[in-house]
Amino acid sequence: MTRPPAASGAAGPGAYVLGVDSGGSGLRVALGRVELPGPLATTLCAEPVRTGPGGIDAGHLLDQLLPAARELLDRAAASATDDAPTGEVAALAIGAAGMATLGDRLRSELPGALADALGVRRLALAADAVTAYAGAVGQRPGAVVAGGTGMIALGTDLMEWHRADGWGHLLGDSGGGAWIGRAGLDAAMRAHDGRRGGSPALLDRLRAVFGPAEALPGLLYPRSDRPAVLASFAPEVAACAGADPVAAGILRQAAGHIAEAAAAVCPTFAGTEAEAGEGGEVALTGGLFKMGEPLIAPLREELAQLLPGARVTTAAGDPLTGALRIARALAAGDLRLPRHPTMLFVPQEHGGGQRGGTAVRDEPRTG
Repeated sequence: MTRPPAASGAAGPGAYVLGVDSGGSGLRVALGRVELPGPLATTLCAEPVRTGPGGIDAGHLLDQLLPAARELLDRAAASATDDAPTGEVAALAIGAAGMATLGDRLRSELPGALADALGVRRLALAADAVTAYAGAVGQRPGAVVAGGTGMIALGTDLMEWHRADGWGHLLGDSGGGAWIGRAGLDAAMRAHDGRRGGSPALLDRLRAVFGPAEALPGLLYPRSDRPAVLASFAPEVAACAGADPVAAGILRQAAGHIAEAAAAVCPTFAGTEAEAGEGGEVALTGGLFKMGEPLIAPLREELAQLLPGARVTTAAGDPLTGALRIARALAAGDLRLPRHPTMLFVPQEHGGGQRGGTAVRDEPRTG
């Protein structure tokens, strides 16, 4: 199916936008209209996009994305009731795990391929933390903490991005699911050995989930998905926290790490004590926070200490929602989130005419 190229100005009514979220569970695609909120339809390609020596495999992503996009477009065209849908794909935004460090092939190959296949002239390629931000906060200044197996905090004043953590389970991701799970298993093994800091309750849960404690190293160390295995124990820590002070202490320590990352990136709170009273938004997104009050309650306390006046919110939308929002803003000529060569790459604007800064800072700011 040949799609007409997008016009050079803002897209008109009836044009479509596509949002894509590529992660460990597969590729999700959402189709929307420029002038309408939310998606018209979504679909899931259950196979995760491959990563190889050259980074994320652009060909494999296209092999899944193009049929899914054409199916969504055909379904939308068949069910359209308005007078004159254009069929034009005005903009497409892709958020991908690993985009910042492994996205070279996507940035070099996708613009031309998507223009040829779908007529797309407006394209944004974003790190998944950026689409998580757009889904959670939109295009306002603020911060988002995305927690799952790992943990990353991202904030912006709409001039530049500020990142904290997200460095993986060996170097960071402090307070994330793998971190909590590992701390819980450590406490369980301490109880098994009779060392200080042990938790008999967590030892019982270790045995229920994994079997004999002494067999755990043989089960864990050979696995290539060790972070996910560690994270699978985090809900056990949360379940024990109400009655077990060791488990509760692990979650409070995790909350402290998460709050510190949020404080490092939240633009409103980066400077003086006077600034800290001005308020601001910190949105929480990701499966980590489905643990509920055992983690959320100490996290709110820690955030109140570090970011007094902050509005702590639950994300309004997920990364797929964020990708669709970025595509819609791009189509309307109103993308206010800061462009960046690896965090939010907009090919037709890269190298000139960009609004906002192109910096991303990985360290806490001091004013």
